[in-house]
Amino acid sequence: MVASVRAYMPEDVHEAAEIWNRIVREGTAFPQTDILPDEEAHRFFSGQTFTGIAEKNGSILGLYILHPNNVGRCGHIANASYAVRDDRRGHGIGEILVRHSLQKAKELGFRILQFNAVVRTNKSALYLYEKLGFTQLGIIPGGFRMDGGRYEDIIPHYKVL
Repeated sequence: MVASVRAYMPEDVHEAAEIWNRIVREGTAFPQTDILPDEEAHRFFSGQTFTGIAEKNGSILGLYILHPNNVGRCGHIANASYAVRDDRRGHGIGEILVRHSLQKAKELGFRILQFNAVVRTNKSALYLYEKLGFTQLGIIPGGFRMDGGRYEDIIPHYKVL
């Protein structure tokens, strides 16, 4: 499936928030625990350095947010999060989003893309990041509280742009 990626627009908010909130509700990948109502979601997506929307034939398939991972002397390191509509997972949308975010981060002057909390059970993300040449930084034991209260390891990654 070929999808294009473009910048977030206000009219995307409802579909984008539904995709984002579904992953938050799953409790297995995003650190956030609060669901974003549309108004708050619009502020959140608009407040990022860049929010990318993957779409095909006018249908939103996924999105990513891109922003600095830190400030000041570490502000050249970007961080990103990706959300794919649940019925489009496994169709290459995540890879399209990650590749776009790498290009966009470089275009925006970032030098590194870092993921702080890739959950060990997120096998598809781990496979994709390895495929795209990211470097694992180690393992943080029990760094992520899964839905239900169990703790899972996280594996930070980075890629020089």
